[in-house]
Amino acid sequence: MISNKTLLVNTLITFLFIFFTSCKESAKESKDQKDSAKENEYARGEMVWASGMEIFNNKCASCHNFEMSEIGPNLSGITSEVDKEWLKTFINNPQAVIESGDERAVAKFETYKLYMPAFPDIKGEELENLLGFIHHFSEAEKKNKSNRPGGLVNPVSEKIENSNLNLVLEEWLTIPASADETPLARINKFASLKMSSGERLFISDLRGKLFEIVNDTVQVYMDLSKEPDFFHSPGWANGLGSYAFHPEFETNGLMYTTHTVPANKAPADFPMPEGVRSTLQWILTEWKTDDPNAKEFSGTKREVLRIEMFARAHGVQELTFNPFAKKGDADYGLFYLGIGDGSLALGGHPEFCNNPNNIWSSIIRIDPLGNNSKNGKYGIPKDNPFADDPEKVREIWATGFRNPHRFAWNKEKPNQLLVSNIGQHSVEEVNLIKKGADYGWPNREGTFLYDVNANTELVYPLPEEEGTNYTNPVIQYDHDEGNAVCGGYVYYGDKIPLLKGKYIFGDIPRGTFFYSNTADIADGKVAPAYRIGLEINGKVTKMTDVVNNQRVEIRFGQDNSGEIYVFAKSNGKVYKVVGCNKI
Repeated sequence: MISNKTLLVNTLITFLFIFFTSCKESAKESKDQKDSAKENEYARGEMVWASGMEIFNNKCASCHNFEMSEIGPNLSGITSEVDKEWLKTFINNPQAVIESGDERAVAKFETYKLYMPAFPDIKGEELENLLGFIHHFSEAEKKNKSNRPGGLVNPVSEKIENSNLNLVLEEWLTIPASADETPLARINKFASLKMSSGERLFISDLRGKLFEIVNDTVQVYMDLSKEPDFFHSPGWANGLGSYAFHPEFETNGLMYTTHTVPANKAPADFPMPEGVRSTLQWILTEWKTDDPNAKEFSGTKREVLRIEMFARAHGVQELTFNPFAKKGDADYGLFYLGIGDGSLALGGHPEFCNNPNNIWSSIIRIDPLGNNSKNGKYGIPKDNPFADDPEKVREIWATGFRNPHRFAWNKEKPNQLLVSNIGQHSVEEVNLIKKGADYGWPNREGTFLYDVNANTELVYPLPEEEGTNYTNPVIQYDHDEGNAVCGGYVYYGDKIPLLKGKYIFGDIPRGTFFYSNTADIADGKVAPAYRIGLEINGKVTKMTDVVNNQRVEIRFGQDNSGEIYVFAKSNGKVYKVVGCNKI
């Protein structure tokens, strides 16, 4: 029998355990609330950070960084140490704050023996953006588990030069709204289909509809939103991801799409490793139309491939055939599919990226009409780099991508494939794809070192002694020039001679346009990029003004004649590139 004394002791122990656990949880909750309040106090978002970074690089970077004290103090954690109003006052007039006797300001002055320059011109939104950037990057530095020094706030110091060219755009048509608020239409991919009766043009909305453009208007060709379990989530590039027509569509009626469904709807061909969560699945589907000339799809379908993803971001991207491959060429009838890291790298599982034993962070190349794959539903081309290695993912053509977004071939060099790869928070890149090459993510971003255990908002200089087999990009820019690269196309049309020999691309959120000369694009070197201006209706303008939104969300398209199109998610409009003017 348990004595009253024992019961009393046990009760007391239980009470103390509950009390201290409650105190601990309460303290954690209080800290979380405080951190959340601090986070909400500062402006957030990639456009804020980009603006703030530009101001920081121009006004602050010569004296301050987030790792060590130099001419001025290390800014890591500064927004947790002092309140926002103090920072605003100090930035605008540091000498006045010091001479007022402020304890912190006086102590810093005695340490560094000089006055920080006053910046009274930084005010309003600019000041909010600067502080938002400082808060975001200083908090990230506090999580630098590897204590790696040398983080680069401005890794690509050379600015992109302004060219003497303006693209001339002409508004063409508006895609029907698929929502009541911005983005009105999540238009994502424009593609052409060459048939004996003439060219057909298509454009898709991530919310599920594939439209055909007919007589300067659009009509629904296929609606994947009716597929079982189809879903999309704004801001995460899922839903109807991509589509492509087989090069023999006119005779075999085959086309392919990718779309998303929730996790665990069916066994995946590429499931997440044991113990790693799955957030959604990407499905690659083959569709066979009853009539290739029909204006609305009717026919059958079969599932080709199903891939699980760790998170919603950086999923399955471009699906495309090489448009310049001819019968008898090794590439003819094979399609390429870009597969992002699904946020594995920063989600605690970098080991599953850039690993030929796993499909994530890769570009795959398969034969949709073959059957020697593990599931028997497609073929593995015999010239794939791992075709004869059963321990590897035999579908892989190249590895090391965070988010291989858009693909473009150069007609003058039919095997030259350019792929834009969206970066984390430092460098955007375009890669020249080579069989079996490793493009570095998550150990590289652009031509710089990336460390998932350091400040993940920064890149670092490469160690001098390092020798690796990573392949560098052929074009890169950092985040004071843009935020997310949108791959475009090599112009090969006849209407605009000034664009001949140029790879036209841009920045998704900012809506800026760039080009690189194809003559400068070669393995082993970074080609110069040039900023190209914009004219509409005879007026020089910017896409942010055209769409009346600071987040433009541009994409590019190209028809079979080599002419280029531009479209924007934010307003659902499609524009033709109709000229190029020298300025």
